[in-house]
Amino acid sequence: MKTTKMWLLAVIFLAFAAVSCDKDDEEESINEAQLMVEYLESAEGGNYANTKMPAIMVAEDVKKAATAGTAYLVDIRKEDDYNGGHVEGAVWVDSQQVLAHLEGTDADDGKDVIIICYSGQTAGWATSLLRMAGYDNAYSMKFGMCSWNADFAGSWNGNISNDYASVFEKTDVPKGETGELPVIETGLTTGKEILMARIDAVFAEGFGAAKVTNQTVIGATDSYYIVNYWGQTDYDNYGHIPTAMQYTPKEAIAVDVDLKTLPTDEPVVVYCWTGQTSANMAAYLRVIGYNAQSLLFGANGMIYDELDGHKWSEGAIMGYDY
Repeated sequence: MKTTKMWLLAVIFLAFAAVSCDKDDEEESINEAQLMVEYLESAEGGNYANTKMPAIMVAEDVKKAATAGTAYLVDIRKEDDYNGGHVEGAVWVDSQQVLAHLEGTDADDGKDVIIICYSGQTAGWATSLLRMAGYDNAYSMKFGMCSWNADFAGSWNGNISNDYASVFEKTDVPKGETGELPVIETGLTTGKEILMARIDAVFAEGFGAAKVTNQTVIGATDSYYIVNYWGQTDYDNYGHIPTAMQYTPKEAIAVDVDLKTLPTDEPVVVYCWTGQTSANMAAYLRVIGYNAQSLLFGANGMIYDELDGHKWSEGAIMGYDY
C-alpha cells in the first residue's frame, strides 16, 4: 500500500511539474516586440508610422485654431524661454511629462493638441509618442516657435548649412539583411499594455536620447546604420550621406516590409528633410526597442542650397504676436 501511495504521489508530482513547465514555456514564448508591433500596425493601434506620420500643423493653422478655441496648446521649451515669450493661451509642460499632463486634464477634450517647441523637432518626437498612445488629435507646430515670430527664429536660422554637400554620394546602398525585432521585457502580455509601458519609458528618457548632430554622424558613418527617409527618386537625385540606405516613408517601416532590416545591435540614425519627420520616426523606433536617433535639422543642415523644397526660409516666419 505504501508503495502504491508513493507511486501515486510521484505521478501527481510529475504531472504538476509538467503543467508548470508548460506554463513557463508559454510565458517564455511571448515575443513582446512582435505583439506590440502587431498592435501598432493594426487599425486599433492606428498604424501611425505608415499613415499619418508626421502629424504637423503650420503656424497659420495653429493661429486660426487658437483663435477659434479649437486648440489646446502645449509649449515644451525650457520654462525660462516659455516665460520669455509664448503663443497666447499655451500652457508650459516639461517635454517628458506631456502624456502625464494630458492624462491629468480634460482641457483638451474635443480640441486639437498642438505641441510647440523651438524648431519642431522635439515636438515631433513628443507628438509621435502621443499618437502611439492614442491621441489622434495631437500635432506638432511646423518649425516650432521659429515660425511664429522672428524673435524666436534663431534655432533655424543658425542651423541651415551646406557644409556636407561635397560629402553626399549617389551610390545605391543595399539595406541590411532581415533579422529579428529587438528584445523587450516589460513582463506584460498584451500589445497595448506593452506599448504603453514602452511609451512611458521613452518619454522618461527624453528627446536627448533620440537626437544626434550631423557632425557626429558624418564624422563616423561606419558607427551607425543610417536610414535615408526619403523616396527613391529624391535619394537618387540629391544623393545621400555615405552608407545611408533608402527607406520609403509611410511604407518601409512595417514588420512585413523593411522594419526587421534595422539592426538591434548598433545605433540607427534616421534623417529626413528638416528633422521633424525623423524625430517622429526615432520616437516610434525607440518604443519598439531600437537604439534610434534623429539627425538634427536633416538635409537643411547639410545641403541646404541643393534643395528644391522642404526648406526652412524667412517666408515661414509669420510675425505673430506673443
